[in-house]
This record gives sequence, C-alpha cells and structure tokens, in this order.
Amino acid sequence: MSSCVFHKFSRSLSAPRRGSGAIAKPDALTVCLHRTALQYHQLARVHKLAAGKGSQQQTVKDIPVIQSIYDVDNGQILGFGADLAEDHPGYHDEAYKLRRALLAERAKQHVIGTPIPNVSYSAEEVSTWNTVLEQLSDLLPRHACKEYLRCLPLFNFQHGRVPQLEEMSQVLQATTGWTIRPVAGLMHPRHFLAGLAFKHFHSTQYMRHPSKPSYTPEPDVVHELIGHVPLLADPAYSRLVQAIGAASLGADEKTIWHLTKVYWYTVEFGVVREGDIIKAFGAGILSSFGELAHMAAGSAELQPLDPFRPLPRMSYKDGYQTRYFLLDSFQSGAELLQNYAATLALPESLRGDASVA
Repeated sequence: MSSCVFHKFSRSLSAPRRGSGAIAKPDALTVCLHRTALQYHQLARVHKLAAGKGSQQQTVKDIPVIQSIYDVDNGQILGFGADLAEDHPGYHDEAYKLRRALLAERAKQHVIGTPIPNVSYSAEEVSTWNTVLEQLSDLLPRHACKEYLRCLPLFNFQHGRVPQLEEMSQVLQATTGWTIRPVAGLMHPRHFLAGLAFKHFHSTQYMRHPSKPSYTPEPDVVHELIGHVPLLADPAYSRLVQAIGAASLGADEKTIWHLTKVYWYTVEFGVVREGDIIKAFGAGILSSFGELAHMAAGSAELQPLDPFRPLPRMSYKDGYQTRYFLLDSFQSGAELLQNYAATLALPESLRGDASVA
C-alpha cells in the first residue's frame, strides 16, 4: 500500500460526514483498521529493506499482503471440499461426493460482485434441512442469545425450502452491509479471516450427509445459514467479527492461528451470560440441535474468555465440546475482542524495532 493510498484509507475511516458537526472519537474497530493501514505502510518499507539483509526478514517477506476482497482467494481450501476423509459420513456415497464436487466447482467460478447462482436442492437435501430446522425450532427460542432471536425473523427460514445464498446476502447488505461469497470448502484461516475484514462471509452451499442430520464435521449450508448468517445482521456482533478479520491482515502465521482459536471459541462456540442464564451465540452451537442441547444441559466446563492468553486446542471430531468460553455480556464481549484486535500491529518478529516503527 503506497503512502498516498494509506493516507486516503485513513481519512476515509475518520472523516466525518458533511454536516455532522464534531468529529466523533474513533471506536476500537476504527483504531484496528487504522493500525492495519499503517501496518501495510510499514511492511512495504520492510520489503525494500529485506532485499539486502539475507534471510533475517524472510518470514516478513512471505506474509501475503491482502488489501481488498479481490486479494482473498476462495480457492485456498484446507479440506472438506469434494474429497472426503474416510471417517466422513458421506465417504462411501458416490452420488453425494459428485454433488459436492459440482457445487465446489461452481463456487470457485463465482465472480465477486455478481449474483450467486441458485442451487436446486434435491428432495433428500430439503428433508435434511427440514429435520434440523424442526429440531432447532424448540431449542433456539430457549437457548439462543437475544441478539440472534431478534435477527432471526429477517431471514424467514421455512420448512420445505433451503434458502439461497444470494437472497440471504441481500438481507445482510440491507442491514449491516455484509456480503456472502460462495466457497468450495473449509478455507485457509488467513484468507477466511481476511474476508471478514472486508465484510465478506464465505459460505458453503452443500448439505451435510442425510445419514447424520445432527452432525457435520465441516461447515455446510445448514451451519452457515442457521448458525452464522442471522447474527451478522446485528451491528455490534458484525463489528466484532470484522475486528477479528482486520487483525489478521498482515499477521504472521503464529498470530493467524491464535486468531483462528479466538474465532473458534467465540464466533463458532461462544456462549454469553444473560442474567443468571447461559445462552449460545456461536454458530457451531446454534446450528446443531445436538450441540445446543448439550450446551443447555450444563455438562460442559465454562471459562471466561481472555484473547490475550494462549487458548486450548480446537476440537471438532471428538464429539460435543467439553468447554465453552463465556462472555459476561454480548456488548462487553464485543468490546473485549475489538480491543484485543486493535492491539495487533506488526508481526511479533518486528515489534519493538525502531527502524520500522
């Protein structure tokens, strides 16, 4: 990012609207995005200095510079695309794997800014959607956080019809300005998190295998739509998600994997206190009637979230979660994560180096 672009980006974040009067104090997310712009400016200088310094700056040079959603590669897939592991419920189902391959290829071909093509879901896929929706219809009103329940009616989920990504994206664009982009499978964390910084949520379109409607080892359309999408219509929640994404831009690999854990224990499996009751806001809980019932039973350990400390190993193949990280309130949790994201500037190897400060 050139110095000119950096200053233009900074002004666009802080400049008041015409006729708005005094300049408002920047919030944590604005500070985080300012740091991100400055980080690119500094990294550009580092790249120039690194050429004559051997391997000392090699790790910095290898950090991808992602400056817009067009730099986010939805083809950077870690797994769970068309090729399934032997322990996947659909591994022996050739028709299911062919269906996944078709949807994966369509996702790769999508062009940013164009409508997402509709998927014609089969009767079997609609039946799986119906099963999950029916089981969750009783659990969600009792165990989902109030922000989720306030946003849920905007999306009009119905039996007999799997929602299309394009229509869901239009609702988000009209509420918080977010956009949905199709993806073939589980994205590399760096590119997935970077998408969040630019208010783009990458979503799969394939359905979990019908043999296990209560469980999926990877993100599927049920998980994406029921678990993630509704809360992205909440301004406070969407800002904390964007803050996590912004913190990932230009981060080293160590920080990327820590941010992945922060995302996992909040956006995927976070719980929040509402009075004396524990409610779910993580998509991995909200989209699984088995996980939601498990959380509501109170058998899992609860710990306060501290994103500044190391977090435990993520687990998604060992059954239901044995530990949930608890926020005292949704708003305080959003502020905690935004403040954490705002503290991340240069990669660890460069912090304290006055020559690039």
